[in-house]
Amino acid sequence: MPLYVYAITGKDHPHRLDGLSGVGSNPSPVRSITAGPLAAVVSDVSEEIRPKRRDLKAHQDVQEHLMAAAVVLPLQFGYLAADDQTVQQALEENTDGYLSALERLDGCAEYHVRASQQDEDELLRQILHDSPQARALNERIRAGDPDQQLPLALGELVAREVQDRQEALAAGLTQALLPYAREHAAHPPSSPDFLNLSLLVPHEQKDDFLTAHAGLAGQIESGVDLRVTGPLPPYSFVQ
Repeated sequence: MPLYVYAITGKDHPHRLDGLSGVGSNPSPVRSITAGPLAAVVSDVSEEIRPKRRDLKAHQDVQEHLMAAAVVLPLQFGYLAADDQTVQQALEENTDGYLSALERLDGCAEYHVRASQQDEDELLRQILHDSPQARALNERIRAGDPDQQLPLALGELVAREVQDRQEALAAGLTQALLPYAREHAAHPPSSPDFLNLSLLVPHEQKDDFLTAHAGLAGQIESGVDLRVTGPLPPYSFVQ
């Protein structure tokens, strides 16, 4: 029977899987498959698993349950294997790599940091205040200058200023938070975010990291929303 695979752990991980159900409309109990020093956490499935809210939640619940006890290598949603033997073979073929990854992630959790521009009018006021060129163009438009190129020129100038300011702010926030992380991964942000950063934070650095984040949130210019999510399974750092 096909299996849904949630994570890879060391064989000594205290899984405590009793009562934990997996993905699917008729979820099977979650169980483990051992191969040498490793184990995979799986459940049987008899249907196609799609990213429905129910199954996404079940996937995340299993990951968080495992992560609370010891280090895990979390797999992305939707990973399937043909049967138990296939899982055991995969563990045996890459034992050293999985053990190395578990050691690298041990004692850490992932945190996501995102930043977005919540008040575009405030940003426009700042640009008009700081940029003589933008201010001059805006004043000509407000005074009724008939030049039809002025709005386009102002729009292009403002867009460049917005991009430059957001890139500089994202770089500054990243550099300020890196000392609290063992590793980091910058992801392409999707609008309205201009920063999408994953940090692998050691548990002993958690409080300092969150304090630093709160301090940055209080220092950055108005109209910018800086938020953090975590602790999370370290998806971004499983290679």
